[in-house]
Amino acid sequence: MTVQVWADAQHGTDAAASGAGVLWDPQGSNGRGLVITNAHVVRGAQATVGLGDGAVLPARVVARDRKRDLAALEFESSSAMFAQLREVPLQVGELVIAVGHPGGLVGVAALGIVHVAEDGRDDRRPRWIRADLRLAPGFSGFSGGPLADMSGKVIGINAMVHGSLALAVPVTTVESWLRRAQAPAA
Repeated sequence: MTVQVWADAQHGTDAAASGAGVLWDPQGSNGRGLVITNAHVVRGAQATVGLGDGAVLPARVVARDRKRDLAALEFESSSAMFAQLREVPLQVGELVIAVGHPGGLVGVAALGIVHVAEDGRDDRRPRWIRADLRLAPGFSGFSGGPLADMSGKVIGINAMVHGSLALAVPVTTVESWLRRAQAPAA
C-alpha cells in the first residue's frame, strides 16, 4: 500500500518536502504502523502520512540511513494494510510499476522495465535496482514509493528518477537495514 508523506518544514524554511512511502509490516509493534520512505523526503524528526482511506496522521522518524537513502516512520494505527513483498529474485527484462504522488496527484503509476537487478544482499555498498521508466516531463514525487512487479508485490523503494533512469533500493536491503535499526543496543 502506498501512502503520501509530508515532511514537517525545517527551521528557517516555509516549505515542507513531500513524497511517497510504503506501508511496511512492523511485525508485532502493538498498534503502530510503519512507513518506509527515502531519507531525502523526511530530513527532520517529524512527518505526516496520508493513508489511502483519507486519514492524515502524525508520524515520527524512528530510523534513517542517508547512505541507503532510507527512513522509517512510525505512526499510530490499528488497521493499516501492509505491502506484500516479493521474495523471488528479480530478472532483467521484467516489467515493473513505480507508484508515487507527483505534482500533488495521488497514486500515479509509471511503467518500466528492469535493466539491472542487484539483490542488495551485499551490505558493503548500496545496491540498486535500475529500471527504465517513462514519466511525463517534469514529474517528480515518486521518491519513497514502491517499485512493484506486475503482480503488485513490492520489489524496491524508489529513490530517484532522472530522465528515464530510475533507481530503487531492493526490499532485501530494506529488510536487512530494518533488522539492524530495530535491534536492541548491546
